Amino acid sequence: MSSRTQRGPWAFVALASLAGALIAGVLGFLTFGAQATVAPDGLPVAIAAPEGGPVRAAADRVARQGGGQLSWQITTPAHARELLDDKEVYGVLELAPGPAVTVVVSGAINPGGAQVAQQALTGAGQALAAGLAQASPGAPPVPVQVETVHPASAAGRTAPLALSALAWVGCLAGGAVLTLLTTRSGAKPGVGARLAQVAGVSVLTTAVLAGFVKLWDSSLPLGWDVLGFAFLATAAFASIQAALLRLLGVRAMAILGPLYLVAPAVAGQVPEMLNPAYRALLWSWTPFRFSTEGLRSLLLGTPDAPDVTTGVWVLGALLVAGLIVVLWPGSARQEAEPHAAHRVVEVGVH
Repeated sequence: MSSRTQRGPWAFVALASLAGALIAGVLGFLTFGAQATVAPDGLPVAIAAPEGGPVRAAADRVARQGGGQLSWQITTPAHARELLDDKEVYGVLELAPGPAVTVVVSGAINPGGAQVAQQALTGAGQALAAGLAQASPGAPPVPVQVETVHPASAAGRTAPLALSALAWVGCLAGGAVLTLLTTRSGAKPGVGARLAQVAGVSVLTTAVLAGFVKLWDSSLPLGWDVLGFAFLATAAFASIQAALLRLLGVRAMAILGPLYLVAPAVAGQVPEMLNPAYRALLWSWTPFRFSTEGLRSLLLGTPDAPDVTTGVWVLGALLVAGLIVVLWPGSARQEAEPHAAHRVVEVGVH
């Protein structure tokens, strides 16, 4: 008997050590691994030149020699800027007779992707300018100009992802507090209480987010479109969290907590720079990317970008799905039954 008692703690020590190493491995793979494996692969860019003539021929040569890191699209200058506003490309290399070489990037694009595109396009533009100078001896060197449309401040680049993460954390804290307090009191919150909590934390957290936008950069717009989208994202997060907390209780925190670590680390990355495994398994479904990109478009002057409409549909679907679970009627016994940790069994003596 004593040998069994002595072996017990050592088994627990081994199990605890294994669990710690396993959790560290999983979180490392899901968070820092996505950042450590970043490398451009088929990053979409455009090269723009008027139809016909030597400038267009030069654009064709650049696109053919672009390599695997960039995916080139040859078009006209006007269409290239439309692609940039729609976030179909991360940058544009504009060629004009004269010759003139201009790299065009947008502050409304994911800043990581815009930076990589600007560096790559500037290098391609400089090589092209050098070739044009050799073809015309005695001509002055062709400078490569950089133009930024929808310029973004440091706050403008940071705010979209930061607001999405804060919305998740604020709603998670509200749902966790309600669950813990009702657990301690020994009664499950009813449908009305959960619905009121979702509405209350959504409104208050959205107000906090708006305050941060004004604090960080008062020039950023805070119209009804921005506030409405931020409220939709916050309410979607709150309803999904409330649904899981209703189904799993405090155990839902084991799912909702790590999502805060995993999703922002991936949502802020450029999908064309992620390892394909991370792109398929994490980036493709994380709700943070829909709220982040939608807010970036609204805050930085491209409200007609497709990711705003996509974000509304996805976040709206999450909101509806969460509310269905929250509002789904349970049995009277299930809603009134106290948690097991506080259950009192009455024993009578007759």
